[in-house]
Amino acid sequence: MSTAVSQLSWDDLRIIKTLSECGNRADTAKKLGINVSTVSRRVAQVEKTLGVALFDHRRSGYMLTTEGEELRALGERVELDIVSVARRVSRGGQGPLGKLRITTSDSLLLHFLTPIIADFKALNEGVSIEVLVGNQTLSLARDESDIAVRATTKPAESLVGRKLATIAWAAYGSVDKTPAPALFAEDQAWVSYAGALSGLKATEYLESRVAGDCIAYRTDSVCAAGTAIVAGLGFGFLPCMLGDITPGLVRVGPVMPELQDELWLLTHQDIRRSKRVKAFMEFCAAAVAEQKPLVEGQGTLPAE
Repeated sequence: MSTAVSQLSWDDLRIIKTLSECGNRADTAKKLGINVSTVSRRVAQVEKTLGVALFDHRRSGYMLTTEGEELRALGERVELDIVSVARRVSRGGQGPLGKLRITTSDSLLLHFLTPIIADFKALNEGVSIEVLVGNQTLSLARDESDIAVRATTKPAESLVGRKLATIAWAAYGSVDKTPAPALFAEDQAWVSYAGALSGLKATEYLESRVAGDCIAYRTDSVCAAGTAIVAGLGFGFLPCMLGDITPGLVRVGPVMPELQDELWLLTHQDIRRSKRVKAFMEFCAAAVAEQKPLVEGQGTLPAE
């Protein structure tokens, strides 16, 4: 068996991995830029070489057998090794050129991070920026992104970077709903979080203190929560770095230390010395330092 496995190429493993993800030959061929017949031929050849079936052909698509799962796991390990080695080989000759991929959340990106990116781009015209927005953690190890700007108290151990600031949270209401009632007044409507944000400290804090029928609106987006509060759907907890600069919002309570988070700037250890990665991380850290009072709930952005 070991001799047979040694005959496998990276192309074989990549086809097996991609077919298991796509579930059909047509999508696999399109994703890899090869012919459908090539997909069928290479899979059949590997199965013949190993003497095992790698896929069950069902109406719902191609499903991995137990042996196929082992080959897919091998392919994933090889993929990570290839990405890691390629990064180490290429990083020495990189200048501040090429694509820089950043992953962050909508609340950090829109009003806070976007101006920082714009200022960085003005000084580094050879760098193109691609931003992926989401609350899920993209895999920097799998080359899905170069830099992550995250609100977290537990950054992944596989990543390297620095804590930039403590993120303050407070309760906000609509300026159109004045004077504001007491924070936890009876029958006060609230905006809360759902989905990927159900585990936020703010979610747990609020929903342990108010009745369920007082939650008028839930969302998996901090920015959407801010918009809902502006629209008058209720009070809600927001990061001060968003709430303090959003038109139509006013603080209706103090900064809540028990809700605070941390702002981290992260990258993968394989590319931390890449010139464009290093340049952005240094620039971003300096820019955030200037705006630390806003992030920590002590003020707003300086006047232009």
